[in-house]
Amino acid sequence: MLEAQKCLCNLIYNSTTAQRLCCNNGCLEGIVVRLKTYKDPDLPHEIKYFDMRMLFLLTALCADIRPKLQNDLHGFTYLIEVLDLILKSSAERNSNSSKVSSSKRRANSSRLGQWEHSGPLLDDSEVDLACEVLKILFNLTIHDHIGQGSLDEEEEAHFMRLVSILHDILITPTHTKEKREELQRFLKQVNVLNNCSLFHQANVCFSHTVDVLTNMPPESYEELLTPQTDVGASVDNNKDLEYDGRNMEAIFELLTFLEKRFDKASGTPKDSLSPILSCLCECARSNRVIRKFLRIKVLPPLRDVYQRPEQGETLRNKLCRLLTSPITDVKDLVADFLFVLCKENVGRLIKYTGYGNAAGLLASRGLMLGGRGKGNYSSDSEDSDTEEYREVRDRINPVLGCYEEPKPDPMAGMSEEQKEYEAMQLVNMMDKLSRVGVITSMRIDEDGKPKPVEHILELRENSNHAPNREPESDCD
Repeated sequence: MLEAQKCLCNLIYNSTTAQRLCCNNGCLEGIVVRLKTYKDPDLPHEIKYFDMRMLFLLTALCADIRPKLQNDLHGFTYLIEVLDLILKSSAERNSNSSKVSSSKRRANSSRLGQWEHSGPLLDDSEVDLACEVLKILFNLTIHDHIGQGSLDEEEEAHFMRLVSILHDILITPTHTKEKREELQRFLKQVNVLNNCSLFHQANVCFSHTVDVLTNMPPESYEELLTPQTDVGASVDNNKDLEYDGRNMEAIFELLTFLEKRFDKASGTPKDSLSPILSCLCECARSNRVIRKFLRIKVLPPLRDVYQRPEQGETLRNKLCRLLTSPITDVKDLVADFLFVLCKENVGRLIKYTGYGNAAGLLASRGLMLGGRGKGNYSSDSEDSDTEEYREVRDRINPVLGCYEEPKPDPMAGMSEEQKEYEAMQLVNMMDKLSRVGVITSMRIDEDGKPKPVEHILELRENSNHAPNREPESDCD
């Protein structure tokens, strides 16, 4: 049977005829029937794995069978059960070392409840099977009516349960030594936590989990948070994972994954960064607690005001560098993510990124003169700027986003006639560059977006327009 499954996978991948045959000859129904028997310990792992590989290929290459699998055959529910079964089986197998019972898996605020977890939970075969299931779930949900307000109670319950299971996968350690060592080196490099052994994950499995999370409805992201019930010294040593009485371990893992993607040598930025940025952006937009936690980690109160936002190795610095990336998809996702963390407050965004870095986003949204985006957020609280920022606030160059030493006035000592002469020289040079096509002179239109001007002197019409000042407080 195993060899036949391998042959079928190759045929489905390479032949459209084989794809159509397998979609109409009962192959799909047969796989779903066998899904119900995955609890049987005598069913070999390889059979399960190639079942899922075949189902993934069919749902990826034959999009028209997705509704049938999801609705008529209830495949969505059965696939969620397979993921849950993988986690329960691994928890039972490791219950003696981890002290985590499968019956209490959701009762703990962290699936690593006591913080001194030792020993692997997911072995390599379980990770491989989970990856295939996650890829199928991604195919089933990629074009669903998510976020359109059309989910009924049963569908919403299924998505909530799926995100709950995805939460567990995000924080569950794995057995693979190579992947563990890779993550340990990374965590040691960025000095996130003293006890790095708590946070081992399969990078590939994590990536597929992130992909599925991007397709989830906004209300389901609440399931990524759990009540903080751990007490004692363990919590004192892990305050980075607690916020507002919630355990933020899954969100912390998503941020760790983003950091790791920045340091990844292979792959294009679009392929490696787009899914995780989209996931974090939707989480922040949909859940106030997640947004506030992410803001603390990504945009902490400014202390280093003498360095440009794009200079340095913090997560904020790395994201600001991408605001001027030639890869439009990544640039837009980063800008949207930072804007959401700033509660779509233009003044606050400029404070953390500089006007120059944020100009692309502001121009596309008609906010170049200041103001707010269309998001609905809580009102600003009292000012919480750092002492370092308050001391030099009036000397910060808003375009650069950092402190700039006072410069001598280039017109000092000039008469009014000399000043007028130099101004006209500048106007003439700009007009010449504009006429030959080297530059395009623009002015800010009434809708807040840049608009080309026919003559350089039209810029005088906007000379009295001042940007709207918005509160820049770090408080939520």
